Amino acid sequence: MLWRRAEVRFSGFQDESLISEVYMECFDYVVVGGGTAGCILANRLSASGKHRVLLLEAGSEPRNLWISVPAGFSKLLTNNKYNWCFSTTPEANTYHRKIAVPRGRGLGGSSLINGMIYAWGQPEDYDAWESAGASGWGFRDVEPYFRKMETFMSGGTGRGQQGPMNIERVHERFPVSSAFIQAAKEDGHPVNCDYNSGSQNGFGYYQTTQKNGRRWSVVDGYLNPARQRQNLTVLTSAQVLELNFLGTRCNGVTYMKSNRAVSVQAGLEVIMAAGAVQTPQILELSGIGDPELLTKYNIPVRHALSNVGENYIDHFATRMSWRVKNTVTLNEMARGWRLIRAVGEYISRRTGILTLGTGLVHGFVKTSPDLKTPDIQYFFVHASYANAAERVLDREPGMTIGVTQLRPQSVGSIHIQSSDVNVAPSIKPNFLSAAVDRQCLTEGMKIARRIINQPAMSDYVSHEMCPGKHVTADQDWLEFACREGQTIYHPVGTCRMGSDAEAVVDPQLRVNGLQGLRIADASVMPLIVSGNTQAAVMMIAEKAADLILSGSECCSV
Repeated sequence: MLWRRAEVRFSGFQDESLISEVYMECFDYVVVGGGTAGCILANRLSASGKHRVLLLEAGSEPRNLWISVPAGFSKLLTNNKYNWCFSTTPEANTYHRKIAVPRGRGLGGSSLINGMIYAWGQPEDYDAWESAGASGWGFRDVEPYFRKMETFMSGGTGRGQQGPMNIERVHERFPVSSAFIQAAKEDGHPVNCDYNSGSQNGFGYYQTTQKNGRRWSVVDGYLNPARQRQNLTVLTSAQVLELNFLGTRCNGVTYMKSNRAVSVQAGLEVIMAAGAVQTPQILELSGIGDPELLTKYNIPVRHALSNVGENYIDHFATRMSWRVKNTVTLNEMARGWRLIRAVGEYISRRTGILTLGTGLVHGFVKTSPDLKTPDIQYFFVHASYANAAERVLDREPGMTIGVTQLRPQSVGSIHIQSSDVNVAPSIKPNFLSAAVDRQCLTEGMKIARRIINQPAMSDYVSHEMCPGKHVTADQDWLEFACREGQTIYHPVGTCRMGSDAEAVVDPQLRVNGLQGLRIADASVMPLIVSGNTQAAVMMIAEKAADLILSGSECCSV
């Protein structure tokens, strides 16, 4: 163990004159961000016992009782202890609305507060990464990591059975959800019991990161089994202010803990795992990015890398809703005596409505028969919302279909708007700017309405609430999307991986032009995957650990 007295001055904090005298400890690997990717990296990098690993997380330990209860996600989406509560910069395309961009805060990151939906994406997604310059990231390369990280309780060819992450198919069944699947069949769509088996096409019940009716986060699967290792140090409430360098080599970080600036050294590498929002923010605060932007905020340019914060992509969704009859929905089940009964059922058997996340039934469809694979994803749930962004339910029975385009082409950016790390970055998603996105989402909503109008749903549907049967013209569908649509919390791409000179990281996840610094989180995705992004981030972290360990060298500090 090496300790050294050091005087540290840093730029990524409000007080530019602050100088903190600290003792500098050396680790082999410093992982910045204790979210989905960070917890996996902490486990894998420390597993051999050969390397000293430090995991830094700005948030706290995950101790809220709602975290383990799947339905508790709705309680945490607006809780600023476990959610950074980012939002987009108002843009004309979405009628100058601020749109929430929740990001998990605390050990486990977004795996603490998300809807737990588990989707690999399509094989073609990863082959497209490879074609875009991410060599070694084709589906044949990444598929073994998906199997490595999962234990899929339903079994099946090609699925993992010994991984840290427990995957269960949604257990609960309701008359209206069964009718919805039947209606999809009547509309010509197949039933697909395992959309992670190679083909997404069709309808069925979602797969989730749960175990015995409880949320199963990366803390449960990866971090907790590793925390007793003597070579792993986990620090919470440690907000990274900037990366430290010796020439072009990243040799450590400075973070704030207990109102004190502390610097640590990384003998081998610093690995950024702060996510698609905060990884580019920390890079820019450290002087890595577009020189014009850095100069604007009086940050000395350490390394010009103009695409840091660019290539931001997210899934944009609308929520269509219907008033329901002849059945009981979550709207009624989640209040009064029915809720008391549901709580008792959950406590005694870990079953019932409290095991539900954001999606009950999945649907993956093609908006055109000419397409090779689905380009629309549906999220069906037997509930409707008085406030969808905050998951406040209606008081009368209802159901909702979330409609999202799987591979949007609209691209935005995330950049700092201050040299103060406590000022949230500017998020400009540029939603629906691409014509293909507008057409795809419009067609996806039409298909959803067509399915609901099939005979199987006739006993349950009273009337369409949103957008309403008066909406029939394409322009009206689009206006509904622009006025009411929300992100579904899948930001990616802001530190794009590739083989070209403009990429932020190379296919080994090393930051171009620098040494000792890698990025292993959603920000490296060159293109968004077809579905919820949690599984893809886990895969990136698993593969990153192998890349890092295969190139490890002796600590020279």
